[in-house]
Amino acid sequence: MRSKKRVLVIDMFNMFYRAWVVDPSLSLNGPPIGGLKGSLKILQKLVREMKPDKILICWDGPGGSFKRRSINKNYKEGRKPARCNWGDSSSLSPEEKEQNRKWQQLRLMDYFNEIPVCQLFLHDVEADDIISFACQLEDLKGWQKIIISSDKDFYQLLNDEVLLYRPIQKQLLNKNDIIEGFNIHPNNFTLARAMVGDKSDGLKGVPGVGLKTIAKRFPFLAEEKVHSLDRIIKHCQNVNSNLKVYENIQQHEDLVVENYTLMQLYMPNITAGGSF
Repeated sequence: MRSKKRVLVIDMFNMFYRAWVVDPSLSLNGPPIGGLKGSLKILQKLVREMKPDKILICWDGPGGSFKRRSINKNYKEGRKPARCNWGDSSSLSPEEKEQNRKWQQLRLMDYFNEIPVCQLFLHDVEADDIISFACQLEDLKGWQKIIISSDKDFYQLLNDEVLLYRPIQKQLLNKNDIIEGFNIHPNNFTLARAMVGDKSDGLKGVPGVGLKTIAKRFPFLAEEKVHSLDRIIKHCQNVNSNLKVYENIQQHEDLVVENYTLMQLYMPNITAGGSF
């Protein structure tokens, strides 16, 4: 018997969209229902295997992240829509597919209102920030928090109470997995990623810089101590090396600062009007 209560903190659109793309199921009347059906099946499996005491369903709010787009207008722009497994067998146009996706999502939210889960979303706020906020709730202090998402952005939140379950990879990760896998502590993971950038979110990185390079050239990022960009810049200035990586980071300091502001979840960007 486990000593801590357990809460699942679910990145719901991440789960739903994957089911919508993969599951070709049709209703008796013909319209696709794979996202709806698949999400419920995944949730049922998670509950059966993880036996949570509480479930928090976190959705992206309408409009996405207003604050991040105000900083970088290209944030998450240009993403190509995923190709649905049922696309070739469906007579739906691209516009009708999008309408169907929204319909399935709304029906799923209605169903969740009838079962013992808590749904959270805010206008102009991403689910990432809501998940971070939920993991820091005083009411959940001492609980085991398991984030359900395939998104690597949540590596930064892992600590003694917060784990990440990646459904596609069937991985349950803790903070030690991140330290051992990347030689970077979760407390410093966003700083590292701010230098690398994130193509999927439209964020450019410092040329010639990857996570392996960062771990090798800045070994102190494996420490639990939270380090700053100033520490990185000073290291670049003082190190006795002519490697281009140190020069590139100094030249792109403003880019790293902006990326860090966009990527960090340590202080969630929940500033929109409205309530849960």
